[in-house]
Formats: sequence, structure tokens, C-alpha cells
Amino acid sequence: MNDEKGTKKGFQQQKDELLSSGGKKSNDRYIISRLLSYVKPYKGLLSWAIVITLAGSVLGPLRPYITKLAIDDYIAQGNINGLALISLILLGIILLDGLKQYVATYLTQLIGQKAVLTLRLDIFRHLQKLSIRFYDRNPAGRLITRATNDVEALNEMLSSGVVTIIGDVMQLLFIVLLMFFIDWELTLIVLSILPLMIYATLTFKSKVRKAFQDVRGHLARLNSFFQEHVSGINIVQLFDRGESEYKKHVSINKEYRNANIKTVFYFSVYYPLIELLSSIAAGLVIWYSGVRMLKGDITLGIVISFVQYIWLFFRPLQHLSDRFNILQTALASSDRIFRLLEEKDMAAEPENPRAIESFRNEIVFTNVWFAYNNDNWILKDISFKVKRGEKIAIVGSTGSGKTTIINVLSKLYYQRKGSITIDGIELSQIPEQSLRKIVGVVMQDVFLFSGTIRENLSFGNPRASDEEIHNAAKTVGADRFIGKLPGGYEYRVNENGSGLSAGQKQLIAFVRALLYNPEILVLDEATSSVDTETEQLIEAATENLMKNRTSIIIAHRLSTVQHADRIIVMHKGTIKESGSHQQLLAKKGLYYKLYLLQHPEKIHLQTG
Repeated sequence: MNDEKGTKKGFQQQKDELLSSGGKKSNDRYIISRLLSYVKPYKGLLSWAIVITLAGSVLGPLRPYITKLAIDDYIAQGNINGLALISLILLGIILLDGLKQYVATYLTQLIGQKAVLTLRLDIFRHLQKLSIRFYDRNPAGRLITRATNDVEALNEMLSSGVVTIIGDVMQLLFIVLLMFFIDWELTLIVLSILPLMIYATLTFKSKVRKAFQDVRGHLARLNSFFQEHVSGINIVQLFDRGESEYKKHVSINKEYRNANIKTVFYFSVYYPLIELLSSIAAGLVIWYSGVRMLKGDITLGIVISFVQYIWLFFRPLQHLSDRFNILQTALASSDRIFRLLEEKDMAAEPENPRAIESFRNEIVFTNVWFAYNNDNWILKDISFKVKRGEKIAIVGSTGSGKTTIINVLSKLYYQRKGSITIDGIELSQIPEQSLRKIVGVVMQDVFLFSGTIRENLSFGNPRASDEEIHNAAKTVGADRFIGKLPGGYEYRVNENGSGLSAGQKQLIAFVRALLYNPEILVLDEATSSVDTETEQLIEAATENLMKNRTSIIIAHRLSTVQHADRIIVMHKGTIKESGSHQQLLAKKGLYYKLYLLQHPEKIHLQTG
């Protein structure tokens, strides 16, 4: 953990130093240095890939030179034996070049896959640490784009970008050296085209970088929209919004298409321009060579080799532009990925952590204030105590702040003001791992993972035995419907439990909490999605569970909390009343009104 913190600190310091020098180039250097850090563990493989690529970069440029020798020294001289030998040498060079390409490609792909694996793991680990507030701000589709499309762009660069660029540069150097060695005049003619090519490439670079950033931005928006509408397809269909949402999707798709077309336009101009320049160079070489051949100043072998060198010279330049395309895409993707990895909106680690082994005395809220956004206070000066073994209910109308109390107690969010303590220890000082061991929550919106019923039941306690799982399911009454499923406990649940009813998912969540066996049990509207029969099953099962166990129940149905030791009544973020069911009815305050709304036929019995 300390090494990880040190690494992140080092990267941040490096970034600050680079960016302080100013400009986008500094940011690019920082991004590249971060990328290379993922390749560093495989520097042995990288060294071999570079050595093989450098050693093999001379093989391609040798082929035109061998062609020149074959024409001028053997064909022109009628030396058949020499021609056979030089042909075998040429064949050997071709075979070695192919072998070099195979080995270099394999090694670079291997390095890329290993580096990308580490990067994906880092992204997933980091996402696990980020706060719920971060996920409130960032759509799931955007994060999925970071972990898939953007990482894949890096994979392409790490697998075939960096080492290949080195090889292409070295090949260009060898080509120029051999051309000068053969004929310096023709070499200068070929190089005369180079300034125009450099200008075209730099212009292309500035245009295509921004274009790729736009493409990635529109892709993230498209993925977010698609993911949201797949997740919320039932709402779309229930409100007959299919056609209107389709039109929105068309609009987003068109923006993504237009961004891609812009990049296609730049490439469709750039590549023909490079071809045109290379053709002009070839034409100049042929014209000038023809003039010199008429004077007897140059051999046929030199002319043919130079024509070959022209195409060989411009091919690495085109490869470099392709690699630049990959590099620009990767830099744009890397920028977003590293911004995500540098996101600091995560659960703060206590400066002086105090682990809590078990719950012994009481939970105390003292003047707690909380707001999700700015000063739009959801909790206002909340104070109450929950003693060990108590069964506390929190009730109130929608938006009164009931669930927010649980969110703050669970450290999903942090209070803005006030104090929350467990056994006298400030909640902010208790490490999350320690807190999770004693607090178990059954949420109103149950989420089930893809996998078997057994895996979902034992999610909080993977070591639970089959007997423990079956007993917990039987206690809740979930064994009745599980036994009817194909495969029983091995029945595979689809994404988020599709195919199961809301009540069945709620029962699974309840068994999951039982197996977790927390000392503090929190039920957040745990029976809101079940029918009356299932609710009765849960109530009967939890009576024994809650004995000698601290329980906090968030409830909308007041019938489920009548036997609580104390009921706290919330209204617009404040505590309006507190007491037992009978005491609150006798006060004829807010609780009385809420109960009257839900049970108008019973109110006279409760007060009689």
C-alpha cells in the first residue's frame, strides 16, 4: 500500500513539474512517461524487441542495394554463378526480414497485452475505491468507455506503436545512408521532397489530434446513452418513449459519425498527398537518371535501386503517420484514463485509524448536517442514540432524510457538520473494512450479480457452508421459491436478477444479510417491494434475528415498525418526534397523521 501511495505521489510530482513548464507537449510527455511505467516491468522483453527490430531494420534497405549489385556486377557482366550467389543472399535477407518481423511482432504484442492487463486491473481497483458521490456525477457508460475502448486504444499503441516507430526511424536512416553511398545527387533529389512532406505531416498532426479527442468524447456520450436506455428499457416502454428516445439516439449517433468523418477527411487528404509527393520524387529521379544515362554517367542498376529506394523511403514515412494516428488516439485515451486514475474523490482513509472489533455500547448522532449538493441540506441538526440491542425504526414521508441517515452511518457519504460515534469512536476514524464487519445493510433497491443463486446469497460471506446457506434461506422463507427454480441454488441469475420478482430478489438480499451476520442490522425499506404474504414471512423470520442484535429499520409501512423499541419520525430533514408506537399515537402529532393515512380503520383501536 505504501509503495502504491509513493508511486502515485511520484507521478503527481512528475506531472506538476512537466505541466509547470507549460503547453500540451509537457502534458504529452507526462502521459507517455505514465504509459512507459506500465511497460517497465517487462523491460527484458522490450529490450529484446528493440534489439531485434534495430538489427533487422537494415535488412529491408539492403534489398535494393543487392539488386543494384546483381544488375551491374553480375547480369551486365554475364556472371551466372555470381548471379546465383547474390540471388541466394537476397533470398536469405528476405527470409531473415520475415523472421525478424514475426519475432518482433510477437514480443511487442506480448508486452502490450501484459501492460494492458495491469492497466485494466488498476482501473478496476481504483473504481472500487471511489466514493458514491463520484458515481453520482459520472454515468456508467462513460466509465465503461474508459475501461474498454480507451484501454483498447492503448493496447494498440503498446503492442505495435513504440517499437515499430523506432524500427521505422532506423530503417529511414539506413535507407538515406545507403542512397548517399550509391549516388548522392539522386539522394538529394529524393530528399528535396522531404520539407513538403514534413509540413504536411505537422499540419495533419495538429488537425487529427483534436479530431480524435472529439471522436472519443462523442463515443463516451454514445455509450452512456446506450447503457442508460438498456438499463431503463422498462421505463422507456411503459411511457411509450421509444420513438422520441430513438430520435435522441439518432442525433447522438450523427454527432459521432460526423466526428469520425472529420478524421476520415484528414486521412483521405493526407495519404494521397504522400503518394503524390513520392510519385513526384520517383518522376524526378527517373528524369534525372535518364539524362545521366544518355551521358553514360550512371548505371541501370543504380536507377532501378533508386526507384526501389523511393518506395522504400516513403513507406516508413507512411508507417510513421499510421503510428502517429495510433499514438494520437492513445494519447487522447490515456489522458482520460489517467485523469480517472488520478480522481481523488474517494473514501478518505483515517489519519489515526481506530479499528472496532465489535459493537458494545451505542451509536450516537450529534448535531449532524448533510447535503448532497452545496447547501441543500437533507439532514438538519440530527441528534439521537441507538443503544446496543435496541430495535430502532426511522419513519417519515418520501424525502424526509431516512435513507440518508443510513448512507451517512455506512460511510457511503460523509456528514458536513456534527459528529457520529460508535462506542465513542468517531466514525471518520473507523476504517471502512472494520465498519463493514459490524454493519450489514439490506437496501431498498436490491442488486444481484450475474451468477448462481448460491453465489449471490454468499456474496458477503463466501466461506458460508451449504448448510448455513440452506438454514438462512429457510429462516427467511426463501427456500420455498429457490427449490422451485431449475437447478435450485445453482440456478443462474441474469444481470441484476432479471427473471426474478422484486419480492424474490428482496428475499435473496435478506438471506445475504443473515449470512453476513452483522452486529448492527439495517433494513432500508426492506419490505417495500414484497407482497403481504412475503412481508409476513420476513417479519416472522427477523423477530428471532433481531433479538440481542441492534437493528435500525427504515420503513414506509408503519405496520412493520409497531413493535420497535423506539420510533424516530423524520420530516424535511429534521427529527419531529421520537417514542414508542403507543406514545406517538397518544401525542396525535405527525406519526399519528401518517398512521391515520395508512390505517384509517384502525386508529380508534390504537387510541381506545
